[in-house]
Amino acid sequence: MVMLSLVLLLLSVQWSWAQEDPLLPFSEHLDLEHKVQLKWGFNEIQGTILFELTVNTSGWVGFGFSPKGGMTGADIVIGGVGPKGSYFTDRHAGGNSMPVIDQKQNYKLLSLTESDGKTVMKFQRSIEACDENDLTITNLPMKLIYAYGQTDDIMYHSTQRGTKELNLSKYMPRVNPPNSKYFDMTMINFTVPANQTHYHCKIMKAPTFDRKQHIYRIEPVITNFDLVHHLLLYRCPPSVTEPFEAECYTSLRTNLCMETIAVWGVGGGAFELPEVAGLPIGGNVSDFFYRLEVHYNNANKSTGRVDNSGLRFHYTSEFRQHDAAVLGTGLVIAPWYAIPPKAKSFLTYGLCDTAYIPKVLETPRDLQVFSLMLHTHLAGRKVRVGHFRGEKQIDFLAVDENYDFEYQDVTNLGKTKTVKLGDHTCHFPRTRPGGLSTSDEMCLAFLFYYPAMNLSGCMSLPNATTLISEMGTPDLNTWLNMMSMKTWNDTSINQYQQTLKRIDQLVVIADSFKNISRNTGLIPNLSVIPSAPCMSGCDTKNLALLWLLLCLLVQFMQKYY
Repeated sequence: MVMLSLVLLLLSVQWSWAQEDPLLPFSEHLDLEHKVQLKWGFNEIQGTILFELTVNTSGWVGFGFSPKGGMTGADIVIGGVGPKGSYFTDRHAGGNSMPVIDQKQNYKLLSLTESDGKTVMKFQRSIEACDENDLTITNLPMKLIYAYGQTDDIMYHSTQRGTKELNLSKYMPRVNPPNSKYFDMTMINFTVPANQTHYHCKIMKAPTFDRKQHIYRIEPVITNFDLVHHLLLYRCPPSVTEPFEAECYTSLRTNLCMETIAVWGVGGGAFELPEVAGLPIGGNVSDFFYRLEVHYNNANKSTGRVDNSGLRFHYTSEFRQHDAAVLGTGLVIAPWYAIPPKAKSFLTYGLCDTAYIPKVLETPRDLQVFSLMLHTHLAGRKVRVGHFRGEKQIDFLAVDENYDFEYQDVTNLGKTKTVKLGDHTCHFPRTRPGGLSTSDEMCLAFLFYYPAMNLSGCMSLPNATTLISEMGTPDLNTWLNMMSMKTWNDTSINQYQQTLKRIDQLVVIADSFKNISRNTGLIPNLSVIPSAPCMSGCDTKNLALLWLLLCLLVQFMQKYY
C-alpha cells in the first residue's frame, strides 16, 4: 500500500449552478453516449442529498457508489416501472453477482416515471452512511457506477454499465461561452515502439493569435485507448525556438520545457476551468513553443501501431477575471529513492514549501487552487494532499483513499482553497524504485490555480547525503548495493520508512525560465482524516412509522377536539 500527502490551504467558495431546478443544480452525463444523466443537489444542514437519474431505457435502472469502481463493496439502488407498477430497492454488492437487498432501506423514493423510452428515478438519502452496507457521500471524488436493462427483469447488464468519478459536493458545471473555438495539439502518425513503456515528446508551436485568448476547456483526443497512459503539455522557455521530436528525456532539448500547461491521465475526460479563470494563450505568450509528452504503455509490445493522440483546447476571446496556471508538485523521480521489496505498506512523502517561491519570482502571490490531478502508477493505493500553515495542518487539499491506476482525472474542488506564501504541502505512495515506466512509480499532484505565476514545479526528495550517512554507507553506489542485498522484514522496512520521513528534504522550486532554488525542509506529521457519525433518523422505515403515528395523532385531535 502506498500513500501521498501534500501541503496547501483553503478559503473562498466558488459555486456555479444551472437555474433549471434549484433543488437539482448539478448535472453530468455518466456515459459517452449521453444515455445516462445524473442530476443532484444537497442540503448540508439537513444532511441529505437528492438525485434524479434519467436513463434511455424502458427497463430497470441501477445507480450506486463503489470504493474502486466495480461491484465489490458497492452501495446500490435499483428501480423501474414494471407491469405491476414501480419498484425501488436499496441494495449492496459483495462481488460480480446480483446485489443483495439491504435489511434497512436508507434511500427514499420520491418519484419514478417512464415515458418516451426514458426512465426517470428521483430519490433521496442521508449524506452519511446509515448502516454497514451504505457508503458515506464524502467531500472527495467518488466512483459512481450505473447499469440498466432493456426489460424489467433484473439480470446481467452486459455492456450497459459504466463508472465515472465525480466530486458530488464540490462540483463545477460546464459553461459554453460565446465566440468559442478550439485547436488541437497532437502527435501526427507516430508509430509506437514495441516497448512496454515509451515516452514520446514533440515540441511545436500553438496557433498564433493577435491578442490573448482564454482556454476554458481541455479534452483528450485519444486514438489508442489501450496504449496511451497519460498526456502532458509543457510550455518551453524562450530559449527553445525550433520544433523537435524525439523520445523524451534523451535530449537536452526535451528537458528544457517543464512548465506544465495541461495534463490528462487514463480514465479521465474533459476538464472545465471555473468561470473566473482561463489558461492564457496568444498575445504576449504567443511566441512560446510547447512540448507534448505522451506516455505509451504498450503492455503487449504490439508492433506497427500508429497514434495521433493529444489534447484539444477550447478557447474564447472573452477574457475571464484571472489567468490560470498549473503547478507540478510531488516527489522528484530519483534512482536512489527506492521502496524495499516485500513491503505490505509504505508511506512516501513529497514537500512543497511556498515560502521559497520569492527566491525565483520577484512578485509572488498567493495561489487560489481550484482543481488538481493526482498521478501515481501501479503501486499507488492512497493519496493524501495535506495543507499546512506554520507547524499546523489546516486542511486536506485532496484525499483519495481508494486510488485506482485506471481512473485518473482532473478534479474540480468546487471550493477554491488559498495557499498563502509560506504554506506548504506534503504527500505520496508506492512500492518500487522511482521511474518513468508503468511498473516503476511516480507520485505527483498537479495543482490548477490562479492568478498565474511563472512557476514550473515545486517538489522534493530526501537529501541523498543525509540518507547515505543515516544508512551507514560511505557513498551512493555502496548504498544502492546495500539496498539490493539487504534482507528486508517488517521491522527493517518500517525503520527505513521512518528514516526517509525524518531526515531533511531537498525542496526544489523552478520558474518558467529554468531558474532553480534549492532549499531544505522537514516532512510534517499528517493528521488522520476525521470521521463523522451517521445522522440519526435516516432509516426510512422508522421515518414512515413516525409519519403514520403523526397522522393518527392528527386524526385523533380532529375527532375529539
